[in-house]
Order: sequence, then structure tokens, then C-alpha cells
Amino acid sequence: MTEYTVEFVGTGETIEVSDKQTILKACIEAGIAQEYSCRVGMCLACSAEIVEGEVTQPAARGLTEAEREDYALTCMARPQSDLKLDRGVYPPSIEQDAADAAAAADDD
Repeated sequence: MTEYTVEFVGTGETIEVSDKQTILKACIEAGIAQEYSCRVGMCLACSAEIVEGEVTQPAARGLTEAEREDYALTCMARPQSDLKLDRGVYPPSIEQDAADAAAAADDD
């Protein structure tokens, strides 16, 4: 088992996360407030932009294949290197979903 350092940009928060543990689980155990909802890789509430480093997240179904390189779903993502993550930065697909929902509401 390998431990990696995960730093959250702009917050001063840093945790150690095993390559066998999700980033969200490590945050909860460390008392770090990380937004989440479904915990199964679908809702995107726990998204974070990967500023530096790599993760594995094969079950992150809410992300497109292209988004998996730049964004981590912390409920699914396991570090593969030291990381810098920017929490609260959402992938383009969630922004498009929000725009589609707003347009649908305007049509009603």
C-alpha cells in the first residue's frame, strides 16, 4: 500500500491518502468538508479539477472519457501520485446539464 499527499488548492488542507482508499473517504476521516451526495460516481457533487497528479477512477460514470483526465470524482478516485486538487470546479458536462435545465425551465 502506497500513501500519497493530496493538497486542496487555495484551502491549505493536505491529507495523506492510500492508493487503496478513495479521496472522499480520506477527507471524511480527516474531518475535511468535501461536498458529496450519491457516493457512486454519478452526481458529480464531489468533483475536483486535477491541477497536478494522477488518479484512477474506473467507476466514475458521471464523467465523460475526456473529463476523466482533468477531473476527479473524489468518491471514486484513488490517487496514483501526489495530487493537487481544486474542489468546487466542475467538469463541462455538468455546466452543460445546468444550462440545458435552465433553458427547459424558460420554455415552460
